[in-house]
Amino acid sequence: MSLPVAPKPAPRRFHQASWDEKIIFELSTPGERGVLVQRPAPQESEALARRAGQLAAVKRSTAPALPELAQMRVVRHFLRLSQENLGADFNVDIGQGTCTMKYSPKINEVVLRTTKAMDLHPLQDEAKVQGILEIFWRTEQLLAEISGLERVSLQTQGGSAAIWSNIAMIRAYHESNGEGETRDEVITTIFSHPSNAACAKAAGYKVITLMPDADGYPDIEALKAAISPRTAALMITNPEDTGIYNARIREFVDLVHGVGGLAAYDQANANGILGITRAREAGFDLCHFNLHKTFSTPHASGGPGAGASAVSAKLVPFLPGPTIDKVGEKFVINYDHPQSVGKIAPFYGVTPNIIRAYAWIMALGAEGLRQVAEIAVLNNNYLLSQVLAIPGASAPYAEGKRRIEQVRYSWQDLFEETGISSEEIGIRLSDFGMHYWTSHHPYLVAQPFTLEPTESYSKSEIDEYVAALAEVVRECREEPETVRTAPHNQTVHHIHHDDFDAPERWAITWRAYQRKYFGAGSSQTTAPAAVADPAVR
Repeated sequence: MSLPVAPKPAPRRFHQASWDEKIIFELSTPGERGVLVQRPAPQESEALARRAGQLAAVKRSTAPALPELAQMRVVRHFLRLSQENLGADFNVDIGQGTCTMKYSPKINEVVLRTTKAMDLHPLQDEAKVQGILEIFWRTEQLLAEISGLERVSLQTQGGSAAIWSNIAMIRAYHESNGEGETRDEVITTIFSHPSNAACAKAAGYKVITLMPDADGYPDIEALKAAISPRTAALMITNPEDTGIYNARIREFVDLVHGVGGLAAYDQANANGILGITRAREAGFDLCHFNLHKTFSTPHASGGPGAGASAVSAKLVPFLPGPTIDKVGEKFVINYDHPQSVGKIAPFYGVTPNIIRAYAWIMALGAEGLRQVAEIAVLNNNYLLSQVLAIPGASAPYAEGKRRIEQVRYSWQDLFEETGISSEEIGIRLSDFGMHYWTSHHPYLVAQPFTLEPTESYSKSEIDEYVAALAEVVRECREEPETVRTAPHNQTVHHIHHDDFDAPERWAITWRAYQRKYFGAGSSQTTAPAAVADPAVR
């Protein structure tokens, strides 16, 4: 007896809440208060007075012109703004390939928001913050095991900062060997994250970029032609940002080692290989993780993130300083590293995200981490089969082969048929409450869209996403103006892109807006009279 097959879901009705909400400065009413600040005790006042004397040069002469609102109005304001957003907790957030937007368990927020964590200050004496130092240290030990490398620093605050840390250590290592001047070339690939090339270039290296072969893999013959005694490092993502895994990666690393170079593994998106393969087994000297991706801390739309730099034994002396070391039963902040590349970021690391990542790893354990990868790969390949069933979609390179945790697709066939671009499809998809991403540059895949379902989503949720995508494709053919004029159910609207190139129209803060349109030095916090052109607001 066969079981009934559940029907595929149709796109659900969606309409974004839209509030004609003013910015908080315009809501300000002089004299309103949301909280009454307690006056300091006499002894505290004396200490503050002494401190103020020491800081006389930077002391304010006037109170800050902050908005003044009652508590209820503050709550209402921010709740309304929250209703005008899409996010991982609100919608099926599949469309953010290379960024691993996944669910962050709320129990991690409970752990983080205890007073023991929330009341910490980075300048406290280390003897009084042994608990958080232990969490940092233990997280480093876990990531060292996950990568297979010797030592980890959690100081970097995101992926690009971690890549910069890698290139700084690569340079310091070669300088220590007297080869800092001669090794002036870094090799990367076109489908590795662009920050690898950007950081190497910013550090003064000549960047050699390997293009893919016919199947989408980095061309190993091009690597053989590129390596030389001038090679400082190979900086590579694997799987690349197409979702294609290079099974010959150890051969690539060995070739670079053969000419005295180092190999740095960009594992910002390690979501499909946790517990399956490690940087160590591929021979890498360095790798980095993004805790705000693979390890389930919130991505936060640009920050604060958290990175982790891992190195083999020969690069430990060059790790960013300070390090956190365990001495007996105590944890100490150790600045005694004469070969360190120094600080990559203020203080030590992004404490809230490191706590979240530690809780996530400990909750899953080794078997759970591998299950994360297995489900992420399963979800991605199921999504791949469903997207390729939509007429007009394709997945260039590695035809007929499975991908790891994401896929860079193409709407080129649909574009040639309808003239509607991938960007326009993404904008229309927001009318269904779905997020969608095209690609970072360069657009080597024509009309790209890059999807990564992660392990967070069920089959039914993936089906719902695909149904919305298929509906938009139907509209491209049958109702093209509906797509071209989107969004219709959103709080946002079409942007006049010319404004981005007109600095004279920019006013990115309230103060700048006041100065530009109402005269310099304005300190009002209430709404001014309407300007002639409301588009500037």
